[in-house]
Amino acid sequence: MNTSIRHRLPLVGAVIALCLGALAPTALAHVAPAPAAHAEAPPADPARELARTAHPLDDLRPLGRMIGSAKVVGIGEATHSSAEFFESKHRIFEYLVEKKGFTSFALEANWSTGLLIDDYVRFGKGDPREILRDEFQNAYRFWNTEEYLDLITWMREHNLRHPGHQVRFMGNDLGYAGPNLFDTVTGHVARTYPRLLPRLQELYRDSRPVGEVDAWMNAYLLKPREERLRMASDVNRALALLERQKPARDREEHAWMLQHARAIAQVGTEFAYDMTGEGIDDAMLYRDRIMAENTVWWQRQTGDRMVLAAHNGHVGYETTMPDKYPRLQGAFLRDALGRDYVSMGASFGRGSFNAHDAGTQGEPIRNFTVGYPAADSSAETLDRVSPRPFYLDLRRTTPAARTWLDVHRPAWLIGTAYPWEGNQAPVRLATSYDLLVHFPEISAARLR
Repeated sequence: MNTSIRHRLPLVGAVIALCLGALAPTALAHVAPAPAAHAEAPPADPARELARTAHPLDDLRPLGRMIGSAKVVGIGEATHSSAEFFESKHRIFEYLVEKKGFTSFALEANWSTGLLIDDYVRFGKGDPREILRDEFQNAYRFWNTEEYLDLITWMREHNLRHPGHQVRFMGNDLGYAGPNLFDTVTGHVARTYPRLLPRLQELYRDSRPVGEVDAWMNAYLLKPREERLRMASDVNRALALLERQKPARDREEHAWMLQHARAIAQVGTEFAYDMTGEGIDDAMLYRDRIMAENTVWWQRQTGDRMVLAAHNGHVGYETTMPDKYPRLQGAFLRDALGRDYVSMGASFGRGSFNAHDAGTQGEPIRNFTVGYPAADSSAETLDRVSPRPFYLDLRRTTPAARTWLDVHRPAWLIGTAYPWEGNQAPVRLATSYDLLVHFPEISAARLR
């Protein structure tokens, strides 16, 4: 898969993202006034109707009631690199940890990367600056920010202050399986099933990465498909081999070992798809399904209540690109968890974000700014609700607001690349998310 395609599609971290826009109220037609007794009332202003149930973002107590007893809360973002989206996720997670007993933060990042960050958060192992620098490469480059460093630092400090209420970090994605993942699996096998170790090492030989993340991911994509299919077969045979083994004395350690082996197999399976033709939509479907399955596995294994941080195009329920992106992680999570999953989309009116410049040779990362929303956009209406950031429960609005929310309206699609032809599509807010947070203005995240 070439670099241009990878930046546009949600494969190995290059996520198709949504930035909400919509049609504003239609102007009243110029007609002769009817007699007062038969005059129709003017349509309700949707901004005024939405304001009836809106809550300022600086007060998160109503949000806690909206979330209720949900086990997983997916919080989206309308661009992949704006500070306010990252900062609000940190603030919401901190509130839910301190007031609602949440204990895990899940990110649209690789499973092996999440384990490294979790080791720092729980045990102080490693330097978070180095972990972010070394792990968040390729399409995950947009996570290496001061905002995420602040979150991870806070998590470590929380654990030092509250040894009885530890928080954890996970990555649920499948773009890369780091050496730490292979070492953990083979180390467990060496201790518990030593006779299997030579065979496991043989099956893992070509898939265990060497060198930097970016170079490895790029080289993997350039391998002939026949080679990628063989590598996928090897890592899946390794998983099947381990699944046939009876647990040793520590059943929990065995369960985690199998999940780590499963994560290795997931990466191999994803890279085995045909990335140049019709296989892309199958790869997209597989990726979102697996991200949901990994999240559900973590929640059920740990019992944690979780915040899931990803793009609108992953936490929501309805796809805007069914031909290329058949089903979203949020829909899979709702299937698995029902009301125990709550989705919170994000919107903005104007501001800045970081993205690859799709119109420049080599697609360098640069800062983009978009102005005030168009008069026919939902962002224009949402901007009129309040001059400050606010959030809504889309499940509980006035009838007039529900009517406005229940219409497909044009939406930005700002992922890792901008601009390109897929940057806009229709979104129906009422059925895409349970909750919505809106920022009148955003600023670019602070890349490190």
